[in-house]
Amino acid sequence: MSARRSIADLSADLADRAESFCRQYFPKGRKQGNYWQVGDTSGAKGQSLAIRLQAQGGRKAGSWTDYATGQYGDLIDLLHERLGSVTLKETLREARSFLGEAPCPAVPRETPRAERPDAAPSKRIARARKLFAAGKPVLGTLAATYLQGRGITRLGPALRYHPRVFLRRGEDGSDTPQSSPALLAKITDNRGQVTGCARFYLDPSTGGLAEIENPKRILGQLLGHAISFWSGTSRTDLIVGEGLENTLSVGTALPEFDLASCLTATHLGLFIPPPRIKRIWIARDNDEVGRNGSIRFRNRLESLGITCGDLVPNMGDFNGDLRAFGKDALRRSLLKAMKAQGLEIEGG
Repeated sequence: MSARRSIADLSADLADRAESFCRQYFPKGRKQGNYWQVGDTSGAKGQSLAIRLQAQGGRKAGSWTDYATGQYGDLIDLLHERLGSVTLKETLREARSFLGEAPCPAVPRETPRAERPDAAPSKRIARARKLFAAGKPVLGTLAATYLQGRGITRLGPALRYHPRVFLRRGEDGSDTPQSSPALLAKITDNRGQVTGCARFYLDPSTGGLAEIENPKRILGQLLGHAISFWSGTSRTDLIVGEGLENTLSVGTALPEFDLASCLTATHLGLFIPPPRIKRIWIARDNDEVGRNGSIRFRNRLESLGITCGDLVPNMGDFNGDLRAFGKDALRRSLLKAMKAQGLEIEGG
């Protein structure tokens, strides 16, 4: 080759050979229709990670999502995760070797990663903890500007800000490492242990979300966990919502309630509540996806003996209600909905 091709070119070539790639680097997975399914980026057995084998419905071949962690990307990203503690340069060398463009791979082809099956998730969780610890309080930062711009005043120690967070390249295929200011949100399990960090990349010129593909991303483990906000009381009821902004919108109107944001409707249905919780109010979005997530969650809660009620916004989501009608009107609407379901409201 007279010149090294871009990462985008390498990614496209890997995508053309997606099934061969999967069989080489993820032999414990299996083909299911147009997907290769495997446990995680370490190559363990399972089905949480799905790799698209052929382009379909506007989705590119080689795109993948780990539904347990929220990670996603192309085959360059996936190979980088699979190889473990190697540099991007070494990952690209391995990619070229697979494509027959380099004399030797960075890692022996038979064993791309000689680690415990749980090593990859553990490393992601460790990175998430380190990232969140490097953040600073949100007051007076771009993160506060973003939340206040959406009418949100409910904050807490689960939120931090970092001015320069690594930003994985998007569809432009840029080879240059990037960073961006970001709102950080701590993901914890039902014992309070940190399992991940959600990153909300921000645009310093507008104070809103950065105009990139998927400005909201997750590092670590989200499955069964959430971003929690405690009111300082010992309540046995909890408001559990989908997106962070929508959950905090409910919390802005009802500051006396504890909150948990599961970030997506899918993870809403998988949330594992703390043992002390006796009742959960499900603050879902006003759409079919939110309704289905709420039904799945309600069925699980009933099997656990936990009472539950539904909170549904008048508009598409609760942040829309907060911005359209104001905090006081949203509070009245939420309390009315709670009382209408015949459940006594704790503490009042």
